Amino acid sequence: MAAIAYLNFDGIAEQAIEFYSKALHATEVKKVRFSDFPQDPNYPLPENELTMIMESSIEFAGGKIMMSDILPSMKRVTGELVKGNNILITIVIDDTQLLENYFANLSVGGHVIMPLSEMPWSSCFGMLVDKFGVSWKFNSDADKFLDKVISSKR
Repeated sequence: MAAIAYLNFDGIAEQAIEFYSKALHATEVKKVRFSDFPQDPNYPLPENELTMIMESSIEFAGGKIMMSDILPSMKRVTGELVKGNNILITIVIDDTQLLENYFANLSVGGHVIMPLSEMPWSSCFGMLVDKFGVSWKFNSDADKFLDKVISSKR
C-alpha cells in the first residue's frame, strides 16, 4: 500500500498543482473543479468557489500527491488552514541526480533548511520548505538505513 500526501490550500491549489507538476516532472496530472461536480440546486456554490480545485493528483517517480482547495463556505466545518510544519513529504529514491533535481526545483522561492549532503544515515539527505509553506525531506537511503537498523536489533 502506498502512502499519499494530501495537501489542502486556500484557493491556490491550481498554482500549487502547476508548480509541483513542473518541479517533480509529473507523468500524470488529474484535476476536478467544483464546477465539474453536480451541484445541489438547494445549496449552490458561489461563482468564485466553482473554479476552485475539488480534487487533484499528480504522479511522479512512482509516487503521488493529492491536492484540493478548502472552500471559504466550508471553513466553519473544516476550520481555517494554517501554514506550517504539520505536513511533511518525504522523497526517497536511489537516483541522487533526480533527488538533486527535485530539491533544486522545489527550493525555488522557498527556504532550504538543510542542503543536500551526506549524513550518517544517508548518502544524500536534505530538507526545505517550498514557496507554499510545505516541508520536504529528501533521503536517498531511507529504506537501506531502516533495514540496517532493524536487522541489527535482531
